[in-house]
Amino acid sequence: MVIYLHGFASSSHSGKATYLGERLRACGFDVEIPDLNLPDFSTLTITRMLDQVEALIGKSSGPVTLVGSSLGAYVAVLAAMKWPDRIARLVLMAPALDFSDDGLGAPRAASVRDWKRDGHIQVFHFGYGRMMPIHYGLYEDARHYDAMRAELRIPILIFQGTRDTAVNPAIVRGWAGSRPNAILHMLDDDHQLTASLGYIWQEVERFLATPAGDPPV
Repeated sequence: MVIYLHGFASSSHSGKATYLGERLRACGFDVEIPDLNLPDFSTLTITRMLDQVEALIGKSSGPVTLVGSSLGAYVAVLAAMKWPDRIARLVLMAPALDFSDDGLGAPRAASVRDWKRDGHIQVFHFGYGRMMPIHYGLYEDARHYDAMRAELRIPILIFQGTRDTAVNPAIVRGWAGSRPNAILHMLDDDHQLTASLGYIWQEVERFLATPAGDPPV
């Protein structure tokens, strides 16, 4: 089974989710693309997303591959840390890995102080096409997790745009460089990686065809 985890303020029907989902299914993979906004986007937390992943993992008879975009990639790394015997591979696209005190901030460059004071901020939800509130609980909950120190032994494939203004490419490069089981592709693209989807699929298809125990190439 392959589980695709979409990014923050995105949806299970995003362009990347649809593009990769169609091709994975055509190759014979059982694909799950959960809507991580449910049951209510405004109360989104990392813990809730992990609970959704756990429920889907329980439906598979064997280890699964997690494909994550942005915040979804962060959740994928945390899931692999939490259930190492159930995750066979990771594919991370523009992964928002740094949720440390220094790296964590409010969405869309809003003020964390204002977010805490008001209890919520308004963000544009690309999946719903409108402004929506997101509660401060997302920030508080995220502080309980740390993907930067993840010790993972499974194969990891990473795609990062050099013109990404939402995720710092240097952080992704450093994270991948300290893990010999990770393959990093730096692409001339932005956070959405839309222009690179053809290349991404080519590499994902090759990656999934390689036995999980083989070293990255």
